[in-house]
Order: sequence, then C-alpha cells, then structure tokens
Amino acid sequence: MADQQFDLIVLGGGPGGYVAAIRAAQLGMKTAVVERENLGGICLNWGCIPTKALLRTSEIYHTLHNLKAYGLAADNIRFDLAAVVARSRAVAKQLSGGVGHLMRKHKITVVMGNGKLAGKHTVAVEAEGKPTATLKAPHIILATGARARALPGIEADGKLIWTYREAMVPPAMPKSLLVIGSGAIGIEFASFYRTMGAEVTVVEVMDRVLPVEDAEISAFARKSFEKQGMKILTGAAVKGVKKGADSVTVTVEQAGKAQEITVDRVISAVGIVGNVENIGLEGTGVKVDRTHVVIDEWCRTGEPGVYAIGDLAGAPWLAHKAMHEGVICVEKIAGVPGVHPMNTGNIPGCTYCYPQVASVGMTEAAAKAAGREIRVGKFPFIGNGKAIALGEPEGLVKTIFDAKTGELLGAHMIGAEVTEMIQGYAIGRTLETTEAELMHTVFPHPTISEAMHEAVLDAYGRALHF
Repeated sequence: MADQQFDLIVLGGGPGGYVAAIRAAQLGMKTAVVERENLGGICLNWGCIPTKALLRTSEIYHTLHNLKAYGLAADNIRFDLAAVVARSRAVAKQLSGGVGHLMRKHKITVVMGNGKLAGKHTVAVEAEGKPTATLKAPHIILATGARARALPGIEADGKLIWTYREAMVPPAMPKSLLVIGSGAIGIEFASFYRTMGAEVTVVEVMDRVLPVEDAEISAFARKSFEKQGMKILTGAAVKGVKKGADSVTVTVEQAGKAQEITVDRVISAVGIVGNVENIGLEGTGVKVDRTHVVIDEWCRTGEPGVYAIGDLAGAPWLAHKAMHEGVICVEKIAGVPGVHPMNTGNIPGCTYCYPQVASVGMTEAAAKAAGREIRVGKFPFIGNGKAIALGEPEGLVKTIFDAKTGELLGAHMIGAEVTEMIQGYAIGRTLETTEAELMHTVFPHPTISEAMHEAVLDAYGRALHF
C-alpha cells in the first residue's frame, strides 16, 4: 500500500477505536483504522460478547434444572460443550463481521497489521514483520486496549492455568477449578463454570468479593454464590502453584494460615495491563503511568496530535466507557459545540454472573467518606410481583441520595435483569435528577423495574410494597 494521508488515524479497532472512527467519518473526516487482529477488539471477540453467550447458556441450563418449580418436566438434561463454545464463537464472528460492514458503510479505510507511531503525524504499519503502509494524519488516536495481568510465578500456560481466552474455549469441562480474583471477569467465569457443574473456588485478596461494588451488594452476592455451592476465600492470597500432569495444586494463604487446594484448572483474573509496548511511544511526549497512557479530560496525551482512549487510558475498564470516550475525543477534535468531558461517576458497571450485579455512582461508604449526609433506600425482589412470577425472588435494589439536595448519589442492584435496568438510574444521574422526579415517574406494572421506584420511595420513608 502506498503512503496515504488522512484526517484521523485510529490505532486499534476495538469498541473505542471503531466507534471513534465512525463518529469521525460522520463528521466528514477521512479516517483510517489500523487493527492487528480482529475488528471489534477483545470485547467483541474474546470478552464482553462471547462471555455473555456462554453465560446465557448457563442461565438456560440452570432453568432446565429447576423446571419443577414452573410445573414442567424434562429428562436427561445435558450439554454439549463443543456446541456451547461453537455458539459463543459464532456470535463473536457475526458481530466482528458487522463491524467490518460498518467500516465499509462509513468509507473508513481499514489497514490490517501492527501499527506504531513513527514520527510526527505518522503511523507505520507492518504485517508478518514486513512494512506494509505509512499513514499520515494530523490526529492519531491510540486505542490499543489491554491484556490480562500475569501474577509472577502463576503465568498462564494455556493448559492448566488459563486467562479469559482459554476459559472461553475449554476443550473439556473441568470437574474443579480455582479462580484467582473476584472482579467482574473472575466472577463471571466462576458463575458460568459452577452453573455448568464444576466445583469452583474463588480466591480474593480483598476482604470481599466484587470489591468495587457497594459492601451490602457484595455481601448479598457472596451469600448467593455460596448457596450455589461456590467456595469463597476472601482476604486470601495465592502464594504458589505446583503443576501436575493434568491438575494444579494451589497454595492459598488466609489469616496467616496456608492450605493447599488441588483443582483441574486455574483461571487467573487479577486485572489488566495496558498495551503500551511496540506502539512507538519512545521519544514522544506520551506519558505512561502503571502501564496506562496519561490523558487529560479531552483524551489528549502529552504529544501534540496524539490521543488515547479506552482501556489503554485507564479505569474504568469498560467497553461503553471506551466508546463514549472515542466520541468525546473526536467531537473535540472536530470542534463540535457543547462537547462535555467524561464524568466517570455516571458510567454504569455490570457483572453478568448469577444473580446479575449492576451499579452507578457512589457506594454508601464512598458517599460517607466524601462527607455527604445521605438517605438510603432499599427494596428486595421478594416484594416485587414480577420477580416472584419469574421465579427470581432473590435480589435487592439500593439507592443513595444526598439528604440536603435530593441528588441521586448512587444506585446498586443485584438480581435478575438488573444489568438492563441500571440505565434508568444512569439517565437520572446524567439529567441531575432528584428524588422528586424519580418518585413522580410512573413505572409500569408488573415489572422488576418497580423495585427501582420502591427503593427511591424507601429512602424517604414512603415504600409501598414492603
């Protein structure tokens, strides 16, 4: 490919990168995307989407094993693991192809290969070790994403110790496994494998599972997981592993005492590191802090004309954050009026375990630590007609308001379909809604979303159904 001139080059075709490219094209910018592997990035190919396909299978499998509660019966319930994995991969392939269609639709040039900064306003691309293109643009967005963090001495080998990639395509269902880390990735895999029948142990170094969530939601989740037969070790650390022919013995230290746990497989889910290597940052003004590129409120790095978005640019490590960041970055470059910087407090977080967990804004502890005088409302799913009718009475909605202004500071939910409902509270925070507007909003009946309304009412002593 000959040298080409563009208005914008995006390095990385994941959620942040391809969305930034589409928005740029909509604004009339000649745009190129450089992608080394698959359009859609980790999220679409090896993360968010295919894991949800696996979790959907486990949800159905769980329901099939509880048919009696619905007046139904079925015999010889079983699963075909190869078909389960194949469906997940087919979903990812379909959506990756969809991103390719969007690139063509918006006349965005896609260059496959490894791209790196190569001088001012220049990106050099190579494939299989050979130079293939030199692209130039006054604006370059780095969207190279991140990868799984490796613990020293417990590095993934693809056979006995897995990262999310291997956990997504198991050749056989392990009878037992140990998950290191209880964040969203760790708990989602723990939930999938436990529901499909594996004995699962989760080891978390913090004092509770899902440590970024509100403490009350974490406690509720732990109780649910343990009820399902999951073994949870909090305040615990993995001190070493010994590999056998087809098993792993893990040494776990908790409260000063060590124990050995032997399992078929280990999943390491202890966070991520940014892909900052081999993208030409040397000799530029781009600063890197703990593997993530430092940016300002408009996603600008310390190098003029170079920007960074998504997981590469730091927490929260969420695809929807990357997408929105891409739009903000491009609109600021294009001079679109009324562009607002990202408010991370308004970004919802979702964990698709069973039961689901979702939240937005401050936890109760964070609100108190910030010196806010608060009002807290709670409503359990057991008081919600739709949840009971669905056979999903296990859940809780919790709201936190500023006692003086009525500002919705945070909302935290656990239970069926809460990942779909959290957006209601996210919109409320974006609109700077107070309790008054939420109270006067009519929620349809019967829906689980009524629990959201009741949790608001409860914060002000007005709950109607509990």
